Amino acid sequence: MKNRSLVLAVFIACITVMFVTTGIYAGTKAEDVIKLESSYKHKKGIVEFNHKKHQTDYKLGCGECHHDKNGKALTSLKEGDDVQRCFECHNKPGELKGKAAKGLSSKEKLMYHANALHANCKGCHKAYNKKNKTKKAPTTCRKCHPKKKK
Repeated sequence: MKNRSLVLAVFIACITVMFVTTGIYAGTKAEDVIKLESSYKHKKGIVEFNHKKHQTDYKLGCGECHHDKNGKALTSLKEGDDVQRCFECHNKPGELKGKAAKGLSSKEKLMYHANALHANCKGCHKAYNKKNKTKKAPTTCRKCHPKKKK
């Protein structure tokens, strides 16, 4: 009877370990379309970033957008790996520009969520357009931000 209980306990422990380790290593699947919203109020419509299209159609690697705390591309990421959302590091609400941004370093400006997203997206889009002699990649507000619903 004692052996039976021990075998059952070991079996349950093995099943538990299997589920826990699978959860740790499974990571998260990126949504095909990601709403780039956060906890602060936006003045413009929320951008819906087509993650799948950037991966499959444009053949961009994860490191094109995802980076470490020093801004170095995370080139070893693969589908299913856990990644932080932009707002976890670029966590000052909104965008800082013009007179309000005067005297701040680029690094300080990138602490603002919208500044970081705009720098990353617009920079990549401008480079793409220049390289391919096109204007297909959007670089203006209206091309990415949908009209805000009232």
